[in-house]
Amino acid sequence: MSAAATRRLTTAQALVRFLAAQYTERDGVRHRLIAGTWGIFGHGNVAGLGQALVEYREAMPYHQGRNEQAMVHAAVGHARHLNRLSAQAVTTSIGPGATNLVTGAALATINRLPVLLLPGDYFASHAADPLLQQLEHPVEADVSVNDALRPVSRYFDRITRPEALLTSALNAVRVLSDPAETGAVTLALPQDVQAQAYDWPEEFFADRVWRVRRPAPDPAELAEAVRAIRAAARPLIVAGGGVHHSEAEPALKALVDATGIPVASTQAGKGALRHDHPADLGGIGHTGTAVSDALARTADLVIGVGTRYSDFTTASGTLFQHPGVRFLNLNITAFDAHKLAATTLVCDARSGLAALTDALVGHRVDAAYETEYRTGRARWEEAVEGAFRADDDSAVPTQTQVLGALDTVVGDQDVVINAAGSLPGDLHKLWRARSPRQYHLEYGYSCMGYEIPAALGVQQAAPGIPVWALVGDGTYLMNPTEIVTAVQENLPVKLVLVQNHGYASIGGLSESVGAERFGTDYRHRVADGSFTGAPLPVDLAANAASLGMDVLRAKTVRELREALSTARAATRPTCVYVETAPPGTALPAEAWWDVPVAEVSAREAATEARAAYERAVADRRRHL
Repeated sequence: MSAAATRRLTTAQALVRFLAAQYTERDGVRHRLIAGTWGIFGHGNVAGLGQALVEYREAMPYHQGRNEQAMVHAAVGHARHLNRLSAQAVTTSIGPGATNLVTGAALATINRLPVLLLPGDYFASHAADPLLQQLEHPVEADVSVNDALRPVSRYFDRITRPEALLTSALNAVRVLSDPAETGAVTLALPQDVQAQAYDWPEEFFADRVWRVRRPAPDPAELAEAVRAIRAAARPLIVAGGGVHHSEAEPALKALVDATGIPVASTQAGKGALRHDHPADLGGIGHTGTAVSDALARTADLVIGVGTRYSDFTTASGTLFQHPGVRFLNLNITAFDAHKLAATTLVCDARSGLAALTDALVGHRVDAAYETEYRTGRARWEEAVEGAFRADDDSAVPTQTQVLGALDTVVGDQDVVINAAGSLPGDLHKLWRARSPRQYHLEYGYSCMGYEIPAALGVQQAAPGIPVWALVGDGTYLMNPTEIVTAVQENLPVKLVLVQNHGYASIGGLSESVGAERFGTDYRHRVADGSFTGAPLPVDLAANAASLGMDVLRAKTVRELREALSTARAATRPTCVYVETAPPGTALPAEAWWDVPVAEVSAREAATEARAAYERAVADRRRHL
């Protein structure tokens, strides 16, 4: 009997070859699982993975990043746009390169989006000990800074011997392709092990297909869910990101068309129904629409589909106020399905929605209920038109008028990306999502600095589609460096840079909780230590131009529309810079959000805010 065929490669070379041969498949459509690798090279990965990526550059595309956190954001944007069926890897050096991954990893795991992290690590042999950038622990010699990635990873391993990769690589890909338990996956790679050779079984490098399952609902759970829906007089669907991940938008529409049940959406779920569908109520919760939140307060059955019920969605437990309200949660993850003491339907979103539609034949909500929510929807559309309208084209635009101008320019397939600040609230309330992938808000971690690198990942996933990164001045100053990568890779992303001289969202929140907008303006410090002087002479447009972007400055509403049209047609990275006029946001929050206020204070603003807080928190319910 002949020995099994082997191939002698370094650990890093074997890993790259293995990753290049992994595929996902769902509904008969195959995707490459690891579509490319982002990397910044330094001591810890340059001689290992760096060399391997050169060796196999035809099999594994490489993308050069400028900031490690930003590389993770780019990979997350790519995975989200492709419904988690394709992901990217990120490699870094040891030390600060590795710890810069932590924020991006947390974002990926919270949002259940796959990304493979490959940080360098200390010498497994301890031959060079301590080495540059190594964290020494006096009683735990196997601890490294990469252990900070454990709590934010869905799977973590340190590969201390080449052959350990045989098991860990398969486990890593298992998690990356799992429709319920995915997120950041970390394989910490000691730099000496990366360079060590081993005789690898040829089977390790064979093409491998990971089928992404669509589990069907349990018959008993389905029957109970159907009974709950038939018994409800005022049901409301809350559509979350799981609708998109499952590509369940047509199944949701079929259920809604058949039953007339209205749909409100979380930040991750917006676009699950097209904005002009008569049952689409827009966003729900603290940043929701008036019609969504009004129906949520009177709903007797809340049907959560693919949502994890963040505090923004539930208005910190104050939104669902019907005395007999119950919850029915359709979710592929049992952990989320059981929230709010719900009746559970643990299954794939598309499979579950289709099963509900088949089982509810002949059932429809009362006509008066349909008339009620359609009337509320029409009133809200008037509010949107008012927020978007600019009566004077020569005036400086407000932030909501910036969104109105963009609304007139984008096509159905354009992608709009945002993550933090005051823009998410305005977008959730006002944006008219025309297609399932158009509205790309990262609001699980609400991470400033996500937008620009995520736009790169989306642009890679959807070449030829206009991709817009909407960024305020605070976010821009956090992480603009991937503009250079966009220029280098000729990714024609469109950056809308809104200058309002401070943290508009946190400034408003600070005022409402008695912190008096302290430390939220970008202004000169004055004698009493506050920041109430003139705006700083900072030219962010010039900065974007210095990084290689084409920059269009717009001072009026008319100039803004023209600049946005020009940017949409551009074939290279283009920035539209606009300084906005107050108010920062035109429409107030329709529901509360719990930010605890100082219980005692000598300042009047704080004592007044505490009184308002106590009135609001009294409405909180524990749904049991």
